[in-house]
Amino acid sequence: MTAVVTGTAQGIGQEIARTLHDAGATVHEVDKDTVDLSVSAAVEEFFASVGDVDVLVNNAGGVTGQTHVPIDELTDAAWDAVVDANLRTTLNCTRAAARGMKRRRYGRVVTISSGAGRSVSLTGIQAYASAKAAQIGFTRQLAHELGPFGITVNCIAPGFVLSNPTTQAQWDGYGPDGQRALLERIPVRATGTPADIARGVLFFAVPAAGWVSGQTLSIDGGHSLF
Repeated sequence: MTAVVTGTAQGIGQEIARTLHDAGATVHEVDKDTVDLSVSAAVEEFFASVGDVDVLVNNAGGVTGQTHVPIDELTDAAWDAVVDANLRTTLNCTRAAARGMKRRRYGRVVTISSGAGRSVSLTGIQAYASAKAAQIGFTRQLAHELGPFGITVNCIAPGFVLSNPTTQAQWDGYGPDGQRALLERIPVRATGTPADIARGVLFFAVPAAGWVSGQTLSIDGGHSLF
């Protein structure tokens, strides 16, 4: 099994790559510091160098260092930066990987969206919630399109996971009262770990999951009960 995992510089991406490697996959890790995944030509060059891919995990994304600003103060540049980091990267990588998957009539695509895509973003960043919701729609559409070629396309919507400096700063910013309030909205009364998300990816990635497609799995301690 050959896999490409994007956004592997830290946190969830690192753990996904490690989990797939431990399961026997040859894992190619890529992050924005090595390839600008928002540029289609760079992505095409990267996938050409890798060759055929069995599993693609679209994990690259994030809030690009932004914090909430009111909608009437939001700039085009701020919006585009978040959409490019999340949705454009998913498009570029899936498009590049799908060619070989279609030819070989086998593939697994897993995209890491967010609970923000199913509800609202705790950060209040409009572009982030919108891009993550779009990833879910993209997953459904591609599952419909690529299913006849033996390719499954699924999505994971993590809840609050302490996985990198950004989420740690967000957690610290809530203070004790805010942290307690957040935990009280999670039935298992705990935040998630990168390993929780990686195990979900492994489920979707294996050959035995061939009849599971077009799904969005919330891994969030029961926060989203639907």
